[in-house]
Amino acid sequence: MKRPTSRDVAELAQVSRSAVSFVFSGRAEGNLSAATQERIRNAARELGYRPDQVARSLRARRSGVIGMLTDEIATSPFAGRMVIGAMDAARERGHQVLLLESRLDPEAEAEALAELRSRRVDGVVYAAMTMRHADVPGGLDPATTVLANCLPRAAGSHAAVVADEHAGGRAAVDVLLAAGHRRVALLGGESGDIATEARAVGFREGMAAAGLAPRPGWTVSAGWQIDQGYAAAVRVLDGGDRPTGVVCANDRVAAGVLLAAARLGIDVPGELSVVGYDDQDQMAGHLVPALTTIALPHHEMGAAAVRMLLDSADAEGGLERTAVRYLECPVVERDSVRPPAR
Repeated sequence: MKRPTSRDVAELAQVSRSAVSFVFSGRAEGNLSAATQERIRNAARELGYRPDQVARSLRARRSGVIGMLTDEIATSPFAGRMVIGAMDAARERGHQVLLLESRLDPEAEAEALAELRSRRVDGVVYAAMTMRHADVPGGLDPATTVLANCLPRAAGSHAAVVADEHAGGRAAVDVLLAAGHRRVALLGGESGDIATEARAVGFREGMAAAGLAPRPGWTVSAGWQIDQGYAAAVRVLDGGDRPTGVVCANDRVAAGVLLAAARLGIDVPGELSVVGYDDQDQMAGHLVPALTTIALPHHEMGAAAVRMLLDSADAEGGLERTAVRYLECPVVERDSVRPPAR
């Protein structure tokens, strides 16, 4: 007969596995209500559950350190929030973060893996600067590794925490639709990019829900940089038949749209509304007009990845390798969106 696990208790009591761990490790007070504790104990009695004392003793031998291995995230002006999120979440649970960066150099990555092994870290967050499919280093144990801002190329091989880019694309166009726009363009990122494709799907869904079909000439790949956004915007906006709203690949592309609109004598937001993506530090809120944009939850991605690691360490069974958690990309409303003038 199969021995009941903490997962079985959690399902019967309708709580998380970490909540079960809190009860049987003596850490429930201050974390769980008395009613929840009793429900967990009742479920354990019903199932005949007994904590695995051997596993518990092994888990207690912790270094108190979470490794964070990145490609080049520490050099990014906005994705560095992910590092802070990981550090904040680790500190909440009495851990510290050891940050190492490979710069996409195989030799540097091998050295970083050796350092993590020598430190006997309690788990590793493997983080990417941009959303992509990652070839996860073979030296990282899937049972103690969570990916952040990337997905494993081998689907289901590692747990991951990523932004819900699909919902973010939908939210971006919904901002314009809610303001009354029906003539909406999409200046997307690079063709084939995961985030670009997911946001485009969300954009098309939002348009379809409003009974609209995107115009082919108004749906273009613009890339990610200001000059690329400028060039794409000139092509879309230079003529009498033009959109009244534009969804942009990111805030840099949106800055290019603002420059193109100024050159063409188009008032933003009086004649053209613009929505960016990223909520990039020192940019989105400082443009003229200040940019309405979709924020990427970098801080929460780092924090959620660490919490997933530590929750799995507190519970039996380890990480669910197929688990992918999608985080909301919230709308940040500023001044670049207004109802259409025509």
